Amino acid sequence: MKLLKRLGVSLLVLFIMVAVALAVWEPMTISPPTPPPAGEYEARIVRDGYGVPHIFGKTDADVAYGVAYAHAEDDFATLQEVTAMTRGRLATLNGAGGAPIDYVAALLDVDGTVQRKYDDLPGDVRAVLEGYASGLNDYAQEHPEEITLSKLFPVNGRDIAAGFVLRSPFFFGLNGPIQALTENQPLNGEGGPLLPKDAEKQTIHPLSQDKIITPVGPDPDDNGSNAYAVSPDRSTDNRTRLISNSHQPLRGNVAWYELVVHSEDGWDFAGANFPGSPFPFLGHNKNLGWTNTVNRPDLIDIYELTLNQTRSAYQYDGAWQPLEKKRVWLKIKFGPFVIPYPQMAYRSIHGPVIINDSGAYAIRYAGMDQLDMLTQYYRINKAQNFEEWQTAMAGQGVPATNFVYADAKGNIGMYYNAMFPDRPEGYDWRKVLPGDTSAALWTKTLPFTRVPALVNPASGYVMNANNTPYIAAGPGDELKPDNFSPLMGIEDDQTNRSRRSIALLEAANADGKLTAEEIWTIKYDTGYEKAGYSKAWMDRIAALDLKDQPAMQKAQALLGKWDWDLDGTGPADALALMVLRPANGSHYQRKSAPDPQEILQKTVDHLTKYFGRIDPPMMELLRLRQGDVDLPIDGGNDTIRASTLWDVEADGRLSVRHGDSFIMFMEWDQDGNIFSQSIQPFGAATTRPDSKHYTDQMQLFVDKKLKPVWFDPAELEKNKASEKMVGNGKK
Repeated sequence: MKLLKRLGVSLLVLFIMVAVALAVWEPMTISPPTPPPAGEYEARIVRDGYGVPHIFGKTDADVAYGVAYAHAEDDFATLQEVTAMTRGRLATLNGAGGAPIDYVAALLDVDGTVQRKYDDLPGDVRAVLEGYASGLNDYAQEHPEEITLSKLFPVNGRDIAAGFVLRSPFFFGLNGPIQALTENQPLNGEGGPLLPKDAEKQTIHPLSQDKIITPVGPDPDDNGSNAYAVSPDRSTDNRTRLISNSHQPLRGNVAWYELVVHSEDGWDFAGANFPGSPFPFLGHNKNLGWTNTVNRPDLIDIYELTLNQTRSAYQYDGAWQPLEKKRVWLKIKFGPFVIPYPQMAYRSIHGPVIINDSGAYAIRYAGMDQLDMLTQYYRINKAQNFEEWQTAMAGQGVPATNFVYADAKGNIGMYYNAMFPDRPEGYDWRKVLPGDTSAALWTKTLPFTRVPALVNPASGYVMNANNTPYIAAGPGDELKPDNFSPLMGIEDDQTNRSRRSIALLEAANADGKLTAEEIWTIKYDTGYEKAGYSKAWMDRIAALDLKDQPAMQKAQALLGKWDWDLDGTGPADALALMVLRPANGSHYQRKSAPDPQEILQKTVDHLTKYFGRIDPPMMELLRLRQGDVDLPIDGGNDTIRASTLWDVEADGRLSVRHGDSFIMFMEWDQDGNIFSQSIQPFGAATTRPDSKHYTDQMQLFVDKKLKPVWFDPAELEKNKASEKMVGNGKK
């Protein structure tokens, strides 16, 4: 009996020791973070009435310091999460949901890329990165109570660069093949054996939103954005207009953060960035501006490797090459414990390798192992005219994304920007490629002169809504597909937003001029064109045989009378909103459409359960919610006024979490003066419930109103709400 008691005590002691070890081992095994080089920084942060920070500094590095500090004041939680992600410690911070992202960081060799390429960045770019890191460090040091993961700070410029390396390829769909390969799923997303040799290879497969690769990049279920530029020749008041209407998650590490920067080095810019970036990704300076939409060219290739029996080498050009491998310890938080979980990361000459039940597959993608996107974004921020901007763009650092441009001189343009692989002839690049020959391995990208671009078309406008670049300026003014090689993998997709935009722009442009009011109306349009996937989908619902199902028949009849507009005023809008979302999701993912009867049944069941009817007002169903603020909102999935994705909440309402996010209207008058307005869905302090800027833009946002951007410092002085100096104390 005493022996059993002693044994029980011993086991209890052992359990406690193991528990303590699991709770503390991870931070003890982390090497002390390396601080950035010593530097002196000082910035002035002026906030306007909506809390938008305007950062002033003597040098660009000073401004970058202030950008990080101001952003941390508004959303340190997200910046901390981004830092953990770039350090491969997201699972330690957030639990099992972050483990695949930590694995992907190792698989893509993010740290290796930074170590190889960081010192080659221009000195002024590195200075901005180090200044930004210093601002984030100083905020963390001054607010230790907000730090939830030990040994995460200080960060340095290399950590900031790592965030770009990790996130950039997910904007053109790298999550799709990685997730399919790691989960032994078909690359085409439509069933069948994994990677059939005779199946069409799809390089973009946005997967369901509960998959944990999604926080790395945009929400992969339904990306979206709209962009418009109108020349002065087509404006009734001779103004050049640029409308930025990005569709991003409303929260998280790819949610927009609005800011304005002013440096004595000549960096003056108003726009928005993502957490972890020292510079805006879109917006304007005095002379020019641009915005982005996600594009989806084929920039990813999959190679099948032939391994030896020990999986230590692969065949390549008649010889065996060693397969690089590295053990990765994923450190996953479970309650108070951190559990080590081992994985292997492989690599071949082609790129990262995933071994699954079907074999070994290497992934090669645009922008792999480079940091040039940092230089390009910084240079286009500083460009002062069209020539300088195009020169910066020709540096080809940003692997993919459309750029829609306008400037004070009246130039407009749409660039289907991408680092197109310079693929050799002789292979079907839509399929899995042989990994045993260098003949199938591309090593260069095409020059910027090969990028599809439409500049100053006769129509007087350009647009993009995540569609093919061959639809951008209206009939008679479009790029010709025959002028571009099929090896470039340029998409031919259309969206409802692109069809609708062209139809509305052409109708408004019929008399040769577009008014400011017409442009505003187009941007906030909630209609669907009776064409493409949406028309085919509604026809399938109309053709369903629903005899002996009276509720379904009633819903079918109601949809038959729908006015094709999700403005929230029609009795069928709630039904249409919910049945169209799965159809658009499958269309955007390039997958087969779902079962229309199943979707209709689920929609009827949901509306009946929570509203007791199938025709509730749509804006009682669709809501914009933050804290205690709960507002109705219009638009839907793939409408220009976009309410793209939502969470189904306990009361059955749909709380929008993705869609119209940061919106900016920019215009230059005949004298070249810039005027701009903007809006955010919630406010400047998205994660600070105690701040008045947590929800103060919501009513304007749902009312389709904008607020002024006080870009001119003299105007800002008249409208400032606060100001403060920040610095590291050395000046």
